[in-house]
Amino acid sequence: MKKNKKRKLDIVVISDIHLGTYGCKAKELHSYLKSVEPKILILNGDIIDIWQFKKSYFPKSHMKIIKQLMSYITSDTKVYYITGNHDEMLRKFKGFSLGNFEIVNKVILNIDGKKGWFFHGDVFDVTMQHSKWLAKLGSIGYDTLILINIAVNWFSQKLGYGKLSFSKKIKNSVKGAVKFINNFETTASDIAISNGYDYVVCGHIHQPEMKLIENEDGSTTYLNSGDWVENLTALEYTNKTWSLYEYEKDEIAKKINREVNEDNEEFVAAESSNSELFKDLLHEFNIKN
Repeated sequence: MKKNKKRKLDIVVISDIHLGTYGCKAKELHSYLKSVEPKILILNGDIIDIWQFKKSYFPKSHMKIIKQLMSYITSDTKVYYITGNHDEMLRKFKGFSLGNFEIVNKVILNIDGKKGWFFHGDVFDVTMQHSKWLAKLGSIGYDTLILINIAVNWFSQKLGYGKLSFSKKIKNSVKGAVKFINNFETTASDIAISNGYDYVVCGHIHQPEMKLIENEDGSTTYLNSGDWVENLTALEYTNKTWSLYEYEKDEIAKKINREVNEDNEEFVAAESSNSELFKDLLHEFNIKN
């Protein structure tokens, strides 16, 4: 496979990957990560979906994401793992750091003289604050809908029709309602303005966005990295400018995806996967078993 030149970026923000679920677009994300070389990588929550984690399902494509993230950690890229609600179990490890890797609940960065505030965003979600069981039930229902969607799309393509996305339509509707009820963007931006942040960067609601929000006290740029289930988006910062990355518009990443030969991608046994991953980690950190 011809080696593609990587785009050098100052900051990359990705969130809501949901590794370990049927909806995760791991192959596409892997192709994207292979095409960029960021100085700072911010994983803004819900990277591994611990809520939905099943020992019987963790495809090689998902393992490749972890391997790729490890390659960043052992290189010159600073990697921040901001915890989210689906990987909230990691919050007890807040403050853990190893080399270029750090687990945090939020990140505040000085970006070319401007202050950026990065956090997942579930703190503003009423369903997370008061009815976590309802949020988990919705997550299970959504994953089931993904499976139905896959089956429907198989038949649809066999009949010569395009792809359908029931899950995206319903997810956008539900998340939009949550966003409306909680005034997610406005709340985050108001707090950012009151604290003097020039940027407020979130995930959680699976709605990619870039916009200036103003109130009587000032203004801030609200940014949301979207997700890698439906929208396949990320945030990129370079040359003092933020941009919203969309995989569907990236022909280079798509080419990488087509060139990758991935055998037996459907399932790997949990014991085998964990064993192989552990060996890889030892190798990456030059630790002898």
